[in-house]
Amino acid sequence: MEPQSMARRARARLRDDALDVAEEMVVGRGFAAFSMRDLATRVGVSRQTLYSEFGDRRGVASALVLRSTRRFLDEIEAALAGEEDLHAAWVAAVRGALSTVAENPLVKALLTGDGAPELFSTDSEPIVAAARDRAAAYLLRRWPDLDPDDVALAAETATRLTISHIVLPLHPADRVAEQIATVCSFAARAR
Repeated sequence: MEPQSMARRARARLRDDALDVAEEMVVGRGFAAFSMRDLATRVGVSRQTLYSEFGDRRGVASALVLRSTRRFLDEIEAALAGEEDLHAAWVAAVRGALSTVAENPLVKALLTGDGAPELFSTDSEPIVAAARDRAAAYLLRRWPDLDPDDVALAAETATRLTISHIVLPLHPADRVAEQIATVCSFAARAR
């Protein structure tokens, strides 16, 4: 059992290392300049190892999208969890989303399509839906007395307004977070 467990850990480490390097390459040079050969060289493995793990360039792109989405959603949920008050939770979640996007050009490209590599889907709908659904589910677990329809509306509103700000920022992030939180707190407690 130990050798298999060790092999599984080694494979997971290889995958993480390859995705870290791939993300760095894609952000730095764009996906058009990305090659499996360069990735293999930078990671220190054979191309066949990468093909076995990811399939091809599209497989690497898919793995990057999935990992970035999961991390983004984990950060939003952690921000929500860090607050006792519903309004403060919304502020933290919006501020966290805006901060993540500001710091991670890959996440920004995935959400907005701006500068998105040609092999990445520029359709952000699955990410938007996942953010909305995960925020709503968390809020209902945390505040079960809230109306599920109102929470769903608030989560949809927060997600879409946050992305709107990402695409066309008109105000400082802290102000936007406060404004979105005010709207969403009211919507979640509307009844």
